Amino acid sequence: MTARSPAGRVAGLTIGRLLLLTAALMGVLLVVGAALTSIALGDGRQARHTILDVIDPAILRTMDLTTAQGAQRAAIAAHRAEPDAGHLTAYRAAVAAERAASGEIARLVAGQEFGEPVTAALARLGTASAQWRAEYADPVAAGASGDERADEVRQAAVHTELTALRQRLAGVHRTGAAAVNDGAGKVYVALGIWTGLLVAALAGLAVVLRMAVLRPVNDLAAQIGTVASGDFDHRVRVRGPAELAALAADVDEMRERILAEWRIAQDARRRLEDQAAELRRSNGELEQFAYVASHDLQEPLRKVAGFTQMLEQRYAADLDDRARQYIAYAVDGAKRMQKLINDLLDFSRVGKAGGTLEMTDSREALRSALRDLAAAIEESEARIEYGALPCVYGSGPLLARLWQNVLSNAVKFRSAEPPHIRISAVRDGEMWVFSCSDNGIGIDPRHTDRIFLIFQRLHSREAYPGTGIGLAMAKKIVEYLGGRIWVEHGDTETPGTTFRWTVRADPPGAPLPGSGADDG
Repeated sequence: MTARSPAGRVAGLTIGRLLLLTAALMGVLLVVGAALTSIALGDGRQARHTILDVIDPAILRTMDLTTAQGAQRAAIAAHRAEPDAGHLTAYRAAVAAERAASGEIARLVAGQEFGEPVTAALARLGTASAQWRAEYADPVAAGASGDERADEVRQAAVHTELTALRQRLAGVHRTGAAAVNDGAGKVYVALGIWTGLLVAALAGLAVVLRMAVLRPVNDLAAQIGTVASGDFDHRVRVRGPAELAALAADVDEMRERILAEWRIAQDARRRLEDQAAELRRSNGELEQFAYVASHDLQEPLRKVAGFTQMLEQRYAADLDDRARQYIAYAVDGAKRMQKLINDLLDFSRVGKAGGTLEMTDSREALRSALRDLAAAIEESEARIEYGALPCVYGSGPLLARLWQNVLSNAVKFRSAEPPHIRISAVRDGEMWVFSCSDNGIGIDPRHTDRIFLIFQRLHSREAYPGTGIGLAMAKKIVEYLGGRIWVEHGDTETPGTTFRWTVRADPPGAPLPGSGADDG
């Protein structure tokens, strides 16, 4: 099956592009909000600047104008009552103060949108004040008596123009104050809009994440859970960003491959179970046949051997050496055939006549095997060393037969020196690992896989007698007890062979030592 690229399977925006678009929209909204806020702040700042730096100082200068006007009238009145040069000096200083205040007001309002009306009112005030001085104040200063009627008329005109100037500036101040308040309101509105845009942008981001990421992810997880719960035919499909759609396609493709492999495995398992059942049936028939055949062959072989020996005894005087040799061959063949049948019978009965599996003393099973091998051990002058051996989960007769086969192999295949056999056992988790080492002729590593096969012999029968079933019997017993057996070879300095095998330390399901299962 050829893998397809995500671009070839799904189309649509990726999560990165969705987030980028959302972020761009948020940026635009925030920039708009910031611009509105900046404009509102600028308007308010300009209005405050106009009031604080233009209108209020101009109003203060009108107070200077009023003071200067009053000082002029007072100085002229004092000079008229009592001519004195000091009064004229005060008069001229007041005139200069009036002109300075007027010039300052004109400078402040210059360039303002309300500057021309204020400048016009200021000019009219200056004209009225100049007329008062020309028609009344200056003649009095020159020593004349002055026209009181002109003084009253011109003073009234100056007062009227000064009042108009004050009202004009007050109106401008009210307009500026309103602009400041309006600017503050605009700032609050802009901040509200900015906050609203920010909240809307965050809400939009949350909606995008939920719709484009969280919901497809939850949908994908739910569909995967459906498949994992056993509905393997459920197709995994997700509508969403390209990455999640591609991931869903990959998961579905993996589901299809696993489902195909699982169906193949199911078919193979069914065939294997059928074959195993057929094999068990066939093995059962073969074991039954071996048992029956070996049992039924015992009697004819005993008759052949017995009558052949009786023939030799009765007609011994009439037989020559060659006839006696032939009879000996016949008796020996019958006995070897009987031994082979007995071993084959024992091999077929492993697991059927070995007794119930229970906790068994392996040391006692070893001693039973040593008693059966006493003659061979004494003849070969074998020395067998063993210490404390554990109790294992097994069968006494099977363990004894296992020891007997392994030890007889060590005694039989001995070297020129008397056999020296060392037996030990160590705990390895749930198993006991037994070891039987000898100083015999050893085993060629090339034949390691053959020695545990039935009827496999590495030496001729004349050199080492036997049926070739012993180690195969040992392997079958160990595997029946739930363990395994293997061989390790010695080296040039320490020749010989070491057989190792494992046996359960406890019944299946028993807690391991130190696991705390029995702690009270």
